[in-house]
Amino acid sequence: MFIFGHKNPDTDSIASAIALSVLKNKLGYNATACSLGELNKETKFVLDYFCMEKPMLLDNVKTQVKDLAYDKVASITKDKSILYSYRKMEENNIRTLPIVNDKNKIIGIVTMKDIAMSLIKGDYYELTTSLDNILKDLNGKLLTGTTKEIAGDILVISLYHKTLKKASVLNERSVVIVGDMYDAISTAIDCKVQLIILTGGKKIPQKYIEAAKNNNVCIISVKSDTYITSKLINQCNYISNIMKTDNLSFFYEDEYLEDVKEELVTNRHSYYPVLDSKRRYLGVLNRLHVLKPKRKEVILVDHNEITQSIQGLNEARILEIVDHHKIGDIKTDEPINFTNMPLGSTCTIVYTMYKEKRIKIEKNIAGLLISGILSDTLYFKSPTTTPIDISAVIQLNKILKLDLDEYTYSMFRAGTSLENDSIDDIFNKDYKEFDEGEYKIGVSQVFTLDIDDVFRRKDDFISYINKTNQITNQYISLLLITDILKNGSYILYKTSNESILKRAFDISPYQGVFIEGVVSRKKQVVPKLLSEIKSN
Repeated sequence: MFIFGHKNPDTDSIASAIALSVLKNKLGYNATACSLGELNKETKFVLDYFCMEKPMLLDNVKTQVKDLAYDKVASITKDKSILYSYRKMEENNIRTLPIVNDKNKIIGIVTMKDIAMSLIKGDYYELTTSLDNILKDLNGKLLTGTTKEIAGDILVISLYHKTLKKASVLNERSVVIVGDMYDAISTAIDCKVQLIILTGGKKIPQKYIEAAKNNNVCIISVKSDTYITSKLINQCNYISNIMKTDNLSFFYEDEYLEDVKEELVTNRHSYYPVLDSKRRYLGVLNRLHVLKPKRKEVILVDHNEITQSIQGLNEARILEIVDHHKIGDIKTDEPINFTNMPLGSTCTIVYTMYKEKRIKIEKNIAGLLISGILSDTLYFKSPTTTPIDISAVIQLNKILKLDLDEYTYSMFRAGTSLENDSIDDIFNKDYKEFDEGEYKIGVSQVFTLDIDDVFRRKDDFISYINKTNQITNQYISLLLITDILKNGSYILYKTSNESILKRAFDISPYQGVFIEGVVSRKKQVVPKLLSEIKSN
C-alpha cells in the first residue's frame, strides 16, 4: 500500500505519511510512504535533522499491467521442439508461448495456430533439431552415438535393401526410421546416415550397434511403431523454425491499463507476453485479466479532496483516510477507516494512533511527528491549535529532549527562506484549490521571515496570480504571505468581487494589505471565503 499526503506537500503531510507507514509496517502491513511532489525546504531540514530518507516520489496511482493478476507462464528457449512447445501450451491451457534467449529477453512468439499450420504446410522431410529433443519427444533410448545437432532429410525405409543401394537414396544427411529390418539397417550404416530410429522397441544384434559406432552413426530405439514415429518426427524440429520474430505484440509491465485496453480491443491476439523495462519476460496477459484488475491500495493523510490528491485516485482502492481538514469530495465504493479530528496537525492524529496501538515511538519518528505539529500549528500560534496538539508535543519531547524554541526557529528559518526561489516555485509550493458549487477558489500560502523579499517582487506575483486566475477560471485566486513573528498575513489576490474579501476579513482590500491574526488557511481563510461566496 502507498501512504501519501496532498500535492505540494508540507512538513505535516510528509511527516504523517512516513510515521503512519512505519506504524502500519509494525502492525504487519506492507506500506510505503510517498510524496506527491518535491519537498520544501522546511521538510528537507526536518528529514536531515532526524536522519530520515525522503519518501518515494509518486506521480499517479493508475492501474498498470504489473497490477494485473496475469499468468506466470514459464517461457521456453528457441532450442526446444515444436512438440515440447505444444505440450507446454496444453499443460498451461494457453495458446501463445513466448520464446526467450539465455538472458530471458523475448526473441519470438509461437501460437497454437502456428503449430497447426506447420503440420499442414510444413516441410515433412526436413529435420533440424537436437538428438536430445528427439529422445525426449519420442521417449527414446540411445543405443549408440553422442548427443548432437541433427540437420537432415527424413526417410521411412520400406524398400528392399538392394533397392536402397541401387536407388542411392541414403547419404550422410539421412535420418532413417525403420523397424527390425536388419539388411536395411546394415545398408543405412554402410551409407553412414546421421541417425537410425529403430521403431517398435525392437532389439537388434550387437554387431549392428558396433558397426554403427565405427561409422559414427547414431541409433535410438523408440517404443512407438513406424507409423506413429513418422507422424511425430516432424514435430521434433526446433521451435525456432516456426516462431514469429517480426511485429511481436506484447506489453511492458509499467504500461497503464487504459492503454492496454485499447490494444486488446483493436488486436485479436488471445495472449500477450508481459515484459519488464529491459524486455525480459515476466508472464502472459489475456482479456480476462483486465476485467477485474487489482487496484493499487492507498491511504490518504492530511487531505480528503480530489483536487488535492494524486492523479488516477479513482482507479485506486482507498483503504483509509487520516486527516484534520473539513470533509471533502472523495468517495469510496466500500466502507473504510476514516479518522478525521479537529486538531492542529495530522501528525497529532498519527501520534494518538501509536498510543492506541501501544507501539513504541522511535526517536526519529518522534522527531517527525513533533516537527509536523510545530509546523502546522505555527508553534501553537495558529487558531487551529488544540490542547491535544500541545500535549502531544510535550510527550514527544520527553523522547527527544529538544530546546523547542531553538529547534522551531531553526526549522522555520530554513523553511521560509525564499532565496533563489522563482515566483512559480513560491506560489505553487503550498497551493490548494477548493470548490463551492459553481465557484472555485485557489489559495497559496507561504510562510516567511523575509517579507521584504516578497514585496520586492510584488508586481511579478500579482501578474502570476492574474494568469493563474484566468487559466483556472477561479472566482478568487489568493496568495497568503504569513509573517510568523507578526502573527498575521499579507494578501495578494485576483477577484472580480473585492467585497468578498472586505466582508471575510473586515478590511479595506488592496494588494499587500496586512490581516492581523490570520495565519491559518484552513481555519481562518478558506471557511470565511466560502461562507461569503455562499451568502453573496
